[in-house]
Formats: sequence, structure tokens, C-alpha cells
Amino acid sequence: MIAPAVFSGAVLLLGAARPARASAANPLGQLDAALTELTARVSPAVVQVLTTGYGPRAGGSPGETGLVARQQGVGSGVILVKGAERVQVVLNRADRDRDAPAPRAPEPFVLPATVVGLTDYFDLALLKVEASGLPTLPFADFRNVTQGQVVIALGSPLGLDNSVTMGIVSSVARQAIPDAPVVFVQTDAPINPGSSGGALVDVEGRLVGINTFIMSQAGGNEGLGFALPAPIVSMAYESLRKKGHVDQRVIGVGIQRITATLARGLALPRVHGLVVCDVIPGGPAEEAGLKIGDVIVEADGRPIGTPPELDGSIYLHDIRQPLRLAVLRDGAKATLEIRVLEQTHQADPVIDPSDPQKNVVPQLGTIAATVTPELQARLGGLRIPSGVAVVARTTDVSGIDLAPGDVIHALNAAAVTDVAGLRDALAAFKHGDPVVLQVERRGGLEYVGFEVN
Repeated sequence: MIAPAVFSGAVLLLGAARPARASAANPLGQLDAALTELTARVSPAVVQVLTTGYGPRAGGSPGETGLVARQQGVGSGVILVKGAERVQVVLNRADRDRDAPAPRAPEPFVLPATVVGLTDYFDLALLKVEASGLPTLPFADFRNVTQGQVVIALGSPLGLDNSVTMGIVSSVARQAIPDAPVVFVQTDAPINPGSSGGALVDVEGRLVGINTFIMSQAGGNEGLGFALPAPIVSMAYESLRKKGHVDQRVIGVGIQRITATLARGLALPRVHGLVVCDVIPGGPAEEAGLKIGDVIVEADGRPIGTPPELDGSIYLHDIRQPLRLAVLRDGAKATLEIRVLEQTHQADPVIDPSDPQKNVVPQLGTIAATVTPELQARLGGLRIPSGVAVVARTTDVSGIDLAPGDVIHALNAAAVTDVAGLRDALAAFKHGDPVVLQVERRGGLEYVGFEVN
């Protein structure tokens, strides 16, 4: 059985949790018993991630450039898994028989993992391990997550696996980084370097979010931790599992932050928030009646004041239902219902959703597709009407200059006609052999060369 895991450092196994046991009689005993039981129930579903790969060599002589060395990472998040040659997850042996007496400290066991897909947009990846009966976590109903709610954070700070801290939800929707695509759950539960990807759970053991980053002047915990909200994790998990990537969600609108100058010049009803500066013709926003100059104030009942808050609401939204957008127009408040669309990724029509491994070229760290007349039309015409198109990257290999949209026409001057042929030809090379790909990129032809690791 294949057990999925979403991670941005440590890994979360998602599913159903066990019921809580009865607690002690006095209030402090009840708290102690509840936290002990909660930790014992939740922590087995949060594991370490071990990665091995190559990266810049530390401690080289002055003037040395381009040197790389083998590096290892332990529970350090998606950023270190990129480029990894090997990914493993570490679980506790006690997870298999937690009720049995343990005469000594349980030893961890390691499972090899493969990367199903990743999304830079949300800094998440999906791992697959071959195992059954693993402990899992259910998702919290995010509509019931409130400021001041008690939460616990689990992860592997500095490689110290199975660490647990407690705090509260400081903010349900915090724009912590101006350029971030979504808002985050803010918590004062201590989170330190290495905890990214761990679980933030409520007192019932339900996943509130995945710990993502901290704000700190000293580099350690200062009570400002941030987690990716559970609904976005759930949406990304389903998309990565089915497609290997996450589609972009749109409603066909352009927005800008309101400044004092815009407010005065356009006679806007407020000097802060978002103003609609563009409505895409024929898009969902135009169909719903949204107009340029409207001021957006709410999405699905949540106050909206920044672009990430609007983007977050779109990704938190159940795409099967219309998004309820409240706007100010001509001195009155209006509510519009707008369809949310998922923009089709170029990989969708060409990757077999039932067996995405058919499209993986592990030697190149890519997901690819054989060029067909249909795909050629989607790519806008090709100089050479055959080959293999790169449609996505994986984390299997780093250092090879390939990107989505590239088309591989030849390998060491031999024509490439399909994915299977390319994969077989690469498998015949030995360590140190030179490989030169003829690649069509943005209408031009060029060579991409590397040596087999």
C-alpha cells in the first residue's frame, strides 16, 4: 500500500486520528493527561525527512567557485530536498505497537521515499512511501479555527526528532511576507530552524496547518511562527497526488493596493484595501458583474485588504461553489458570486494521471511528454516537429539546465522521438559519461551538456 505524505520539512501522514482517552480528575491533572495523550497520539504521524544530494562546498579557499560537495539534510524542509539524490523518512518503531511494553527506548526505522510532486508556490512537496498501517492526522475544519485557540507544534528542530511545543493561535490569517501568495496562521508555539514542515494541531489532534517559517532577529524562536493553513495543504495534497503539480486558481481580475493618491484621484470610499484595476474580458469576474473601480472588502465573509488575502481566500475556497465577493461601489455595498477557475497546466493533457511514472525521466529530474501534433500546437509550433517536451521538474536531479517548455530533439546527436526511448538511452550511460542534449528553447536551438553522476 502506498502511504502519501505532504511535507515542507518533516512529513505529515494524513487521515483519521484515534479517539482521546479519559483524563485525570483535577484540573491540572486533566491538562497534563490531555497534553500527554495528545502528544502520544499525534507525534507518530510527524516524521523526519533525510536527504542526500550535492550543494555548494563550505570552507573552500578564497577565489574558488563552482565547487560542490555531498550534503545531507535532516527534517529541513522542501528547500533542502530540491536537488536531493535520495529522500528517506524516519518513523518511530513504537508507532507499530505503541501499547506493547518497551524495556528500552524505541529505535527509529527508515523508509525510502520518492517525490510525487512539488509546488514552489506553496513550498510543499508530496512524498510516497511503500508501507501500511501508518498513523495519520485528520484535517481541522478551518472555519472553527479561532484566535487564542490552543495548539501544539511538532517537528524536528535542529534534527531533534519528535519535539513538541505548545502555544496559541496568534492570528488566523496573517500576511507575514509581502510577496507571499497567501496568508498564514500565526502562532506563538515555539518553532525553531528544522521544524519547518512539522504539524500545527489543535487539542483534538487535527491538523491546523504545516509549520512553514519563523520571524526572528536572532535566528531562533521569538514567538512568531507561521503555518500554511490546512485547507491549502489539503488542496495542494490532492492536486500533487493526482497531477504532480498545483494549478493556479483565477477569477479574471486585476487588483492594486489603494494608496492615498489613488483614493483621492478616483474618489474611492476608503484609503486602504484593494481596488479593481482590470477585469478580464469573458472571465468569471466580468460574468459576475465586477467592474473596474470596485473596492473589494470581503471574500467568503472574510475581510480583504491585501493581494495575498484575496489569493488566500481563492485557494481556501471550495472550488465547487462560487466565491462570494463583497465590494463597495457608488457608496453602496454589493455582493457578487464569482466562479473560480483552475488554469490548466501544460502537463495535464499529456501526463497519464493513473500512472505518472510513465512520464518521469529520473536521469534528468523531469516529467516529460512525447511531442504529438496536439502538444506541438500547444507549444506554439516547433523548429523540429518531434522529440520530448519537458513539462515539469522533479527533485531527483539538480544541475541540469532544463526547464518546463524545453523540447529535447537529440541526445549525443541521436534523434529523440519519445519518453521511453530517451529514458532507455540515458540508462545506458555510465558514471562520468558525457551527455549532450539538443534542446529547442523559446524558438532557438541550443546544447545542454552534463556528465552522468
